[in-house]
Amino acid sequence: MRSRLMPLSLFAALVLLVVAGCTLANACAEAPAPVSPSEPTPGGASEGLAPVDEIDILILESYPVQVHVVARGQLSDAATVIDGVTQERAGDTIRVRVYTARDPDAIAAQVLTPFEETIPLDLRGLGIVPGVYTVDVNGVTAPLTLDATMLGH
Repeated sequence: MRSRLMPLSLFAALVLLVVAGCTLANACAEAPAPVSPSEPTPGGASEGLAPVDEIDILILESYPVQVHVVARGQLSDAATVIDGVTQERAGDTIRVRVYTARDPDAIAAQVLTPFEETIPLDLRGLGIVPGVYTVDVNGVTAPLTLDATMLGH
């Protein structure tokens, strides 16, 4: 009798392992996808604006023109990272926000960590026309002048 129960017990244990493995695999497959670095991560980690010290505006020699903003600053510790960037236009101001995230459970040295983030401006998406603009990255501003030939008008 014992010899007949042994294979049945092994089979039942194997079925349980397979079912548990499939359940675990499905839970992993349904985990949320990582968020693109260009969008701030909602919740989970502490969020804030990156402390920007200076910005440079780079106008690339291309047609139509491409404009990049280089933002530099110091993060508060080694566990804080750049988490995303947003852009919007309000009149003649192009507002760029650089967000940070930090895992609240992370343990890191409290040392200033320099960062440099190059941000291509979405001129078309922002509806940019020839003119003089103020680029504002987390409160640090610089002028940007674009003429009709640069924009292909």
